[in-house]
Amino acid sequence: MFDNIDVQGAVKRALQTEKNAMNFYELGAQRMTNPDARRVFELLAREERGHAQQFFEIYQGEDLPSFDLFMESPADYESSWIAALTKAVDADFNEQKALELAMEKELSLEKTLRETAEKIAIPEIKAIFDLNARETHNHYELIESEYARLMGMVHESDQDTFVRE
Repeated sequence: MFDNIDVQGAVKRALQTEKNAMNFYELGAQRMTNPDARRVFELLAREERGHAQQFFEIYQGEDLPSFDLFMESPADYESSWIAALTKAVDADFNEQKALELAMEKELSLEKTLRETAEKIAIPEIKAIFDLNARETHNHYELIESEYARLMGMVHESDQDTFVRE
């Protein structure tokens, strides 16, 4: 188990990760030409901001400005989220690559959130990590669905129809 200082460190790291994810989706949306894929990234950016706010509200440190100022601070181009997007942009960016990268990042984040939640003994804080892990999984599923649509794959809601025919 983490002690309170370690828990607060985990909360601050999660807060920063959610901000990095928000910046990832904002920057990715700006580069997309497909309006549906862009809307998915814009939605995810808003949801990541909401996740960050949940962590901000339980963070007890006094080293951060207000939530809005923190979220409006420049993107951290050294973060794994933004660095991966920058690399994708440099390697001939397209929606398919962006969605694949987003699925990979969401799966990794979900795993990290779940592992962190298992180590936290404070129920209120553990609950925030668990909630964010579930919502991160939902992000993965949304991205996966948009990826299938963009790639012309059979949508999961149509699979029974195709299997029966």
